[in-house]
Amino acid sequence: MCDVKKFTEIYKEIKKLNPDDTLQLIMEVDDEEERSFYQMVGDFLLQQKQKEVIEGNLF
Repeated sequence: MCDVKKFTEIYKEIKKLNPDDTLQLIMEVDDEEERSFYQMVGDFLLQQKQKEVIEGNLF
């Protein structure tokens, strides 16, 4: 069984990333699978920001 608190903390840290951070991670890792993971994280965070903008009529 996984340690839910541990992964909750990881999630909170990931949510703090900005687009420049995710780009740096993508560009600096050597492992293709890890790079793909960071790309998905970046896409997710961007989608969350877009959702906030749309819901707040901020466009």
